[in-house]
Amino acid sequence: LENNHDLRVQQLNPLIAGAFEQIERGVFDPELFAEAEWTEERASQTDRATGSQFAVVGEDSAVVGGVRQRLPTGTDIEATVEHDRTTSNRSPEQQTARLGLTVTQSLLRGFGPRVNLARVRQAELNTIASVYELRAFAQAVLADTESTYWNYVLAREQIAIFERSLVIAREQRDQVEQRIEVGVLARTEAAAARAEVARREQALITARSVMRERRLRLLRLISPEANGAFDLDIDAISSPRIEPEPITDLHDRLLLAERARPDLNEARLRLEEARLETIVTRNGLLPRLELFIALGKTGFDDKLTHAFKKLDDETYDVTAGVRFSQVLGNRTSEGRDLAARASTQQAARAINNLRQLVRFEVRLAANDVERARQQIAASAVTRALEEQTLEAEQQRFEVGASTTLLVAQAQRDLLASRIAEVEAVINYRIALVALYLAEGSLLERRGVELVGEPR
Repeated sequence: LENNHDLRVQQLNPLIAGAFEQIERGVFDPELFAEAEWTEERASQTDRATGSQFAVVGEDSAVVGGVRQRLPTGTDIEATVEHDRTTSNRSPEQQTARLGLTVTQSLLRGFGPRVNLARVRQAELNTIASVYELRAFAQAVLADTESTYWNYVLAREQIAIFERSLVIAREQRDQVEQRIEVGVLARTEAAAARAEVARREQALITARSVMRERRLRLLRLISPEANGAFDLDIDAISSPRIEPEPITDLHDRLLLAERARPDLNEARLRLEEARLETIVTRNGLLPRLELFIALGKTGFDDKLTHAFKKLDDETYDVTAGVRFSQVLGNRTSEGRDLAARASTQQAARAINNLRQLVRFEVRLAANDVERARQQIAASAVTRALEEQTLEAEQQRFEVGASTTLLVAQAQRDLLASRIAEVEAVINYRIALVALYLAEGSLLERRGVELVGEPR
């Protein structure tokens, strides 16, 4: 798992999702702002009393700075410090200092923490959901790796069986040819013995090819080096032998799957996300109504420092009012709300469907485990009987009551039963992995813990 490149790619998804959570929280971060402007004017004006023209030369500068913040309650707060300087050939220089505070409160659309924090909560849920996605992917990688390992072991065991059977087939062929030479057997008996050797050689070639293919697949999964290290050999030291046990706790496994399956937990989070979306869209149907209050304290003088000192004078300004707006028809908001409510219903139905699917997969996996367990005992009995059959056929051949073809068929049946016996054990192990995957407990059973996984 540490070296699997696919998993390394997927491990970044929770980090990316967590970044979006931070982005949504950043909406409520305070913002510092500042603005400065300078204006110079040269104009000609007409005196209304005398009708004579006169030149006007003036210069204005203004600097404003402050901080603004949006609160989860739907409140916008802005505090400012302003300075204006005005000079003109028609009036004395004037310096103005002002402290301002503006509060705007949404009364309908955008009112209250429930709607304003919905996006933050959705981002939090999405982060947790991404961890469940990672857990599901890690379990799939683990199951694939373990199954590939046991298939590699199976290929190794099959090669050993084919190699032993090839040795026996060659010995049988040599014995037949010797008997033909001394005239005990007809020359027609040689064809069956030689064909059986060729058949075993073909099977061995295929088995070795399958083992190489499974070795490559396993190296791709464990990836001990950046380039895959596909030239490495693998020494599988774990024995496939196992004491099979019947499944007697199916009900408990079904309950475990309800709690532990990552896809089911993720689906529950997606439903909660959809419900939060309906809060946002339902609020979007309301008209926009805002109450605003602006307070200001101003000082005037011909010098900057004196203007700020005169902020204590009885000069102030207060502005209060309301703003209202409503889109006629409001089809965009209605469409979003309709889509959100439909998505919520869809997510709820998807959970019910997924729960049924989870229970189906656990029952199916348990049935496969039980079938594989019974096959282990049955294949052992079959192999023992095939050994007796071959021994009896060889004895009849020794006394001339059988043929080379019948002996070869008995050997072939014994070979197939030995391979089936090994396959039954491997299939049982792989079926167990599939059961643990279906019930969502594979990581815990293998001692694997994901960092940052929700409890």
